Amino acid sequence: MKVIAIYNIKGGVGKTAAAVNLSYLASLDGASTLVWDLDPQGAASYYFRIKAKIKGGGQKLVDGKRGLEESIKGTDYENLDLLPADFSYRDMDFFVEVTKKPERRINRLLKPLSGEYDYVFLDCPPSISSASESVFDAADVLLVPTIPTTLSLRTYKQIKKFFKQEHYNSIKILPFFAMVDVRKQMHRLIVEYPPSFMPEVLDSYIPYASEVERMGVNRAPLGHFAAHSRAAICYRSMWEEIKSRLYTTPQPWNAE
Repeated sequence: MKVIAIYNIKGGVGKTAAAVNLSYLASLDGASTLVWDLDPQGAASYYFRIKAKIKGGGQKLVDGKRGLEESIKGTDYENLDLLPADFSYRDMDFFVEVTKKPERRINRLLKPLSGEYDYVFLDCPPSISSASESVFDAADVLLVPTIPTTLSLRTYKQIKKFFKQEHYNSIKILPFFAMVDVRKQMHRLIVEYPPSFMPEVLDSYIPYASEVERMGVNRAPLGHFAAHSRAAICYRSMWEEIKSRLYTTPQPWNAE
């Protein structure tokens, strides 16, 4: 089972759209796939037409009084399940911190599912916290959507610096450019010539597209209602690239 976390400190960069579309593509491969919506806003749950609520609340889930499998829901798509969000996840840091070895908590919660799923996608809230560090411990790959602007690049550099300081050396960090507007010169230049501190950036990028915005109207992945759109094609290309990177050995990297 491979755990893929979609994460950024910044909000509004396309994390949930990536989690929904990439998990859908994984399920189309025939892989048994789970999305865990960790964001209390519940956007991924909304896209999959599932109520963002956990029976008994998030604390029972995190402290092990209620198994994850009891809260997993099937989606409208074959091979694709969802562990919904819950508004109580706003206190996820507290839930994690009061457990034994909090940095290992999400890893331990997911372990019983290792025989059930090929991929688990974690749609993470925008923060660095105890819950985030538990995600970092559990993930095989951290996908970091990054808008090609100065501030977004600065944020990505901060993430890499944090990982170096905390010695998260085994996890693969794979940034990708999202919401790319090719009409803007800065976007074009950054995508074509990524900064030196991003040697691991994916070649595939996600364009700024109205189809992605319409996911909220259609409450479905792009492949379900706009399979031939440019954005959907870009997500397919990205998923193929992620799979090729997923099974290679992580290379040492620096924050600079």
